Amino acid sequence: SGINAEYGVDGVTRGLRESVKRLDKREALLCVLAESTDEKNILKLVEALCREHGINLIKIDDAKKLGEWTGLCKIDKEGQARKVVRCSCAVVHSFGTESQALDIINDHFKHSVAAEA
Repeated sequence: SGINAEYGVDGVTRGLRESVKRLDKREALLCVLAESTDEKNILKLVEALCREHGINLIKIDDAKKLGEWTGLCKIDKEGQARKVVRCSCAVVHSFGTESQALDIINDHFKHSVAAEA
């Protein structure tokens, strides 16, 4: 994954290996998994850890979308995301006070519900 924790949104761990560490230590409040990753074994591991520790898991189809949500992109003058880096897995470990992470998740649920309606 190669992206360090200082980058992007506070309270969110990005990348499969770092996310798995958080899940294993039960430090995760929520896990978002992109099903488009090639590493199917890790997908199964993440799912199993979430199940075992009772951590909510959201699955999305697109790793680029997850990259955008977790701040792995540049925002241009028009407010559009550019140069989005794919992110296979992200773990929310702290909602903080002024939490971007919480906004992202709430936004996701609003869109999902709207899409299903």
